[in-house]
Amino acid sequence: MGDSQCAAQTASRPTLAESGDLMSPIRVLIVDDSVFIREALSEVLHSDPDIEIVGTASSSERALSLLKVLRPSLVTLDLSLPGMNGFATLAEIRKISPDLPVILSGTFTEPFAWITWAATSYIKKPAQADSSPSVRKQFRDELISKIKLLCVPAAAPFSVSVPAVAPAPKSPCTPKSACAPVEVVAIGASTGGPEALAELIAKFPADFPAPVLIVQHMPPNFTRHLAERLDLLTPLRVREGKAGQRLGPGDVWIAPGDYHMTVARHGSDVVLMTNQQAPEQGCRPSVDVLFRSVAQAFGSHVLGVVLTGMGADGTSGAQAIWEAGGEVIVQDEATSAIWGMPGRVVAAGLASTVCPLGSVPFAIISRVYASRGPAQIALAGMAR
Repeated sequence: MGDSQCAAQTASRPTLAESGDLMSPIRVLIVDDSVFIREALSEVLHSDPDIEIVGTASSSERALSLLKVLRPSLVTLDLSLPGMNGFATLAEIRKISPDLPVILSGTFTEPFAWITWAATSYIKKPAQADSSPSVRKQFRDELISKIKLLCVPAAAPFSVSVPAVAPAPKSPCTPKSACAPVEVVAIGASTGGPEALAELIAKFPADFPAPVLIVQHMPPNFTRHLAERLDLLTPLRVREGKAGQRLGPGDVWIAPGDYHMTVARHGSDVVLMTNQQAPEQGCRPSVDVLFRSVAQAFGSHVLGVVLTGMGADGTSGAQAIWEAGGEVIVQDEATSAIWGMPGRVVAAGLASTVCPLGSVPFAIISRVYASRGPAQIALAGMAR
């Protein structure tokens, strides 16, 4: 299949608008130099009547020219394009359309130094040698789920609902209030998260008294390199999560790509656990999974943090933290690359504090030290 706008292939397919729904179908532009991958993606997306393929491109130049004409809802982008590769193409796409959802596709086996690039999501390419029905179904389900979750304005029926009567936000703790001691900090981030995490983690003091658990939406290998990068920016020790590791003060653990990360109590210890259960909100690792787990293990002693990212991952987890008596700090819209995840938490009335990224580290530090005595509170103030 060559480059095309695919109008003929989609004309006979029923769309949301044609079926009486006021919403338009999700318009997808496929960018990949492999004929096999373009055909595989086209076959998958044509199987869903709510998705319309508006064009395909085998080069970055063709993709950029189609982008300006077709105005797609979403782009699937090959990392290894000839000439201008996928990363350079992504940079050009961001100049044209900063908020356009882009799903990177590749093998995700090599170490990359560009993990800070703000792609919206990612998916592993199907191998041409493995075309079994189960593999095809898994790929189809994952891709369509990601597309529909990322294109909420174009596909409102697939958005995640929030409570009809949202609980009132709780007041943020102050040094004088009777706050439960924070025993764990759980952080969730997606698009723009690596940069936000770098700014945040660099401001933590060396004697930070609580473990920090992070879910950043990334594929395998990326999370290890993210941990290595963040480890250079802080006096704390940052590592990729591994099952069986005991949580200790000042430990920073990042959920490994393609694994959910949870915690479990073993006697007096709390240890990390990982699993490959079904993705939630199209994500594995999932912020919701981590948040629910820490809420169950630590109750009111949890401080959740939701940073920049697209989608709704983190909202139901924030609800669990709120119901357990914990608190949730949220990055504000002005400093978020995408105010999807944090915005959903705010809309649900689950944010204890909403503040710009530059203030998030101090909000965390001051809350963690708040119930640990005047000297510790003073230290928190110095760390700002």
